[in-house]
Amino acid sequence: MTHRIAVVVQTPAHSGLSGPLTYLSPEPVAPGTLVRVPLGKRETLGVVWPVPEAELDSAGVAERQIAGVLGGLPPLGQAWMRLVSFSARYYQRSLGEVALAALPPQLRELGPEQLARRLKRQPVAADSADTQASAVALPELTAEQLEVTRAIEEGSGPFLLFGATGSGKTEVYLRSVQALLERDPTAQALVMVPEINLTPQLEERFQARFAPHWGPQAVVSMHSGMTNPQRLKSWLAAHGGAARIVLGTRMAIFASLPGLRLIIVDEEHDPSYKQQEGARYSARDLAVYRAQQEGAKVLLGSATPSLESWHHSRPAAEGGRYQRLLMPTRVGAAAAAGLPRVCRVDMNRQPRGSVFSAPLSAALRERVARGEQVMIFLNRRGYSPVLHCRDCGWKSECPHCSAFRVFHKIDRTLRCHHCGFTQPVPRACPECGNLDISPLGRGTEQLEEQLAELFEGTLRPDGQPVRIARIDADSTRAKGALESQLAQVHTGEVDVLVGTQMIAKGHDFRRVTLVAAINPDGALFSSDFRAPERLFALLMQAGGRAGRDAAFVSAQNSEGEMWVQTFHPDHPLFEALKRHDYPAFAAQQLREREQAGMPPFSFQALVRAEARSQDVAQAFLNAASAAGEALPGAEQVFRFPAVPMTVQRVANIERAQMLIESDSRAALQRFLAAWQGVLHATRSQPEHKGLIRWAIDVDPLMI
Repeated sequence: MTHRIAVVVQTPAHSGLSGPLTYLSPEPVAPGTLVRVPLGKRETLGVVWPVPEAELDSAGVAERQIAGVLGGLPPLGQAWMRLVSFSARYYQRSLGEVALAALPPQLRELGPEQLARRLKRQPVAADSADTQASAVALPELTAEQLEVTRAIEEGSGPFLLFGATGSGKTEVYLRSVQALLERDPTAQALVMVPEINLTPQLEERFQARFAPHWGPQAVVSMHSGMTNPQRLKSWLAAHGGAARIVLGTRMAIFASLPGLRLIIVDEEHDPSYKQQEGARYSARDLAVYRAQQEGAKVLLGSATPSLESWHHSRPAAEGGRYQRLLMPTRVGAAAAAGLPRVCRVDMNRQPRGSVFSAPLSAALRERVARGEQVMIFLNRRGYSPVLHCRDCGWKSECPHCSAFRVFHKIDRTLRCHHCGFTQPVPRACPECGNLDISPLGRGTEQLEEQLAELFEGTLRPDGQPVRIARIDADSTRAKGALESQLAQVHTGEVDVLVGTQMIAKGHDFRRVTLVAAINPDGALFSSDFRAPERLFALLMQAGGRAGRDAAFVSAQNSEGEMWVQTFHPDHPLFEALKRHDYPAFAAQQLREREQAGMPPFSFQALVRAEARSQDVAQAFLNAASAAGEALPGAEQVFRFPAVPMTVQRVANIERAQMLIESDSRAALQRFLAAWQGVLHATRSQPEHKGLIRWAIDVDPLMI
């Protein structure tokens, strides 16, 4: 007897095939089973989806036989399939795109025989009773940590842990996971971090805490920096239950965890949790949804929570949905040091063109001469963002993008950070032949060079010259480079660390006593309403790296400091930063957003279009908007006119966007779902022939 089954496969976004396809199978196949199926002229991986046979529609297409079943692998659970279905529906993507992207790349290439061989090498879950346990010395919890862990144990969540930098949030995560594993022998925990470079140090702490009792296979990582075999091994361990704890970046939210009982999202405010390509999902928001669906607890942690999470954690009487937990005090040795003192430098009173003000220069030299480390933060890599000619006004524009190529002095290149187009620096101005072309603005490469000049003649306490290191996307391109450089900072081999936001988050630099932010003013007047929120979080995180070891600070007779060089020292953002007063900053920002009708008081989506010309991109969006007027609920959704994106041309492709807004999330979702067909129909019209692609971004972070 032949059975008709629904199979989800990865179909192109523009194909219009958003749901499962119907295939034939000689045997009944359980939903969640992985199968190999023919698709066009190729064979691909698919997931059997729970659609009753009576509801399957062949749409007049000849149904084909499945090529094989990947046996030996437990079917994906109903909870996982509900998560994928919700994500596809909410973020307006095809079901197959989300489902297959959530699986390890190597799994998509394996046949039944290859998978069977792979499964034989997979470790099985260790019984904690059989594991040789060794005593692990646990640090004593502070009163605040005890109160928070007790609240997590007794409450149902969602929880927002608002803890100062250095307040011991990681120890709370460890204790919460430990309590879960001891209470339930089959439970699993998912711990998420925003960036890959934070995963190794967290994995080291979790392995040290849990491997002695639950075995080394109990903790696995999942992130895009791993090789395909490593990702498959971790996924299989999580899916089979051998891995009790999964550490990962945003992609880990889709890990198959049949025993999931706890989700922890560290630095929950970080924009890295929002996927910016393909299915543009928010891993933080999906973590809250997944926990609610699977009866798990979810804990969001940050010293500077996102304004959405902060708003959701207001008192329940005011409509709050999260339980806010507070840890305002640093722990251990850091408690005595307190939070770093914030010093603002008014650059209007400094000589024109100054990079380091006189007070900051003196403070940097003094710290390094005493054997302390300093950290200089500038969120712009390269030597200079622009190379220009003062005679004719030529600038190093990218011929393929509406952006400038960045000057990289180390390899003497002009490099576009959008399309990658790279050329050697010209000997003279390409327009007028002037030999005197010069950099405009500065990046981390230039700061590194100027710091070398600043510290010329300054010696460390051991009489050695000052050592300067730069950490950014360029200096850490080689495999293992980031880990090597961070290790040098931790061991004290580096005196001055300069870098981008890569150095501002999560690192525990014990000897850093001074952090300086150079020219952070750009975000104060950005067209993106979220820019001040991102800047405040970044500065608070960067400042939190200073003075974390009170014993070291006390021995040096020093204190932790955060220096901010700005042309707007009286701006409310810097006033709140000086007091380390996130609640005041959040209250001011939320008032402004409520008055302007911005999220979290409204709900947004962006539709982006790419075409050979800007006119075609905008015409497509405006035509689709006009055609959507007749859709049910359109009166509850406001559609702004199409405009060019901030960087409107990338790799010779013009980009436009349209903002869609509503006071009701449900109304926005209904409209977007109905509008999908209109967008597909509009694209097929001959006047939009030059359109390349379009995509919907729900709850966008960058506008």
